[in-house]
Amino acid sequence: MALRNIVKEGDPVLRKTCREVTEFNERLHVLLDDMAETLIHANGAGLAAPQVGVLKRVAIVSVDDDYFELVNPVIIKTEGEEISPEGCLSVPDIYGTVNRPYKVTVKAFDRFGKEFTASGKGLLARAFCHEIDHLDGILFKDKVIEYCDIK
Repeated sequence: MALRNIVKEGDPVLRKTCREVTEFNERLHVLLDDMAETLIHANGAGLAAPQVGVLKRVAIVSVDDDYFELVNPVIIKTEGEEISPEGCLSVPDIYGTVNRPYKVTVKAFDRFGKEFTASGKGLLARAFCHEIDHLDGILFKDKVIEYCDIK
């Protein structure tokens, strides 16, 4: 495993739409492992492949004791809404309130190509949405209702 550099706002890779993963191989496993190490080091809740310069539909989410590797994720169901603050490892030191679904169900593949669904509410749902947005070139700043300070 290796730490990867987190791409910052202004880099055009963050605004591109990612390509679907078609090969579930060692290169994907290395990417996922490197992303996990990078996320732990950065103390974040999630990380998408474009944030480390890779235009593949891959994201990881780590909230409390829940950890998910999401390959080609799609949101298949949402419930409710919640306005809450967000930040982003690619947009350091900027926070804003964003309206997201309160509960989300995601369909994705694991690193071996096995399909699964996962549901989460609150922060986990928010992290799913935030990371999947990254795969479509969308930053949380595009959805901010109001900027705020988080101490």
